[in-house]
Amino acid sequence: MAPSSADKQQAKAQGHATEDIDGEHNEWKFRAPYKIHENGHFKAVLEGGCHCGRVQYQLSRERPLKAKFCHCKTCQRIHGSAPFQHAAIFKKGDINFLKGHHDLKWYESGEKTTRHKLPCKVSCAYCGSLIMDEGRKMILLFPGLIEWGEGEKGREKRAGWEAECHMFYENRVVDILDGKPKWAGMQGESELIEDSPPEEIKKRKREMEEEEEKREQEKKKAKKDDGAEDGGPEVKDREKNGRADDDGEKMVLRDGKEKAAGGKNGGE
Repeated sequence: MAPSSADKQQAKAQGHATEDIDGEHNEWKFRAPYKIHENGHFKAVLEGGCHCGRVQYQLSRERPLKAKFCHCKTCQRIHGSAPFQHAAIFKKGDINFLKGHHDLKWYESGEKTTRHKLPCKVSCAYCGSLIMDEGRKMILLFPGLIEWGEGEKGREKRAGWEAECHMFYENRVVDILDGKPKWAGMQGESELIEDSPPEEIKKRKREMEEEEEKREQEKKKAKKDDGAEDGGPEVKDREKNGRADDDGEKMVLRDGKEKAAGGKNGGE
């Protein structure tokens, strides 16, 4: 959708260019999440902004749809000193820029380009503060940029942004023992990792392997002992043959006695 004449006039009045260096229309400036709402049509409940103050925005939703900790390599490197990213999911229409949406820069990690190509990282072009991750349908915002307010009220607002799980925890650079679900990769599409330090997991794995080996040895020993008590298969065969031989001898003896008895009677 191309910008309307009214949008162009608004952009011009606010000092926004309507064409980029390639001569293409900057249509993104007239669509959510960058389109500036009229104050009467946007109910703001929270405000946030970058470090230098050039970029400021409002939110119409007090709580995100979801919030997660991401430990992927891209988030780790782009955030620098932060060991993971705390990202809160919002709809694109939930944000309204008060100022500075023309002072933004982008980075798309797949092609490593600074063009506005989704999904991408969005930051202040002046101080470098990461403003959000922009996806095709949603945006990810960061709690560190929000003005929470003081006291109990501020703590209550922050609590609504608590992350529900960790993603790409396999790539972590620090262990977080918070009892939250920890996915090796994407949530719901990878294995869950135990909420324990790596050395403890390795130790437990070794213990389980040793216990399994011990059980196998006990089974083998029990089987061997059972065979020894019964005399083993060879002994069983000999016993069987012996019983057969005994039966044969008894028959011979019985037959002999009977014959002997018959001869005696016949002689008589």
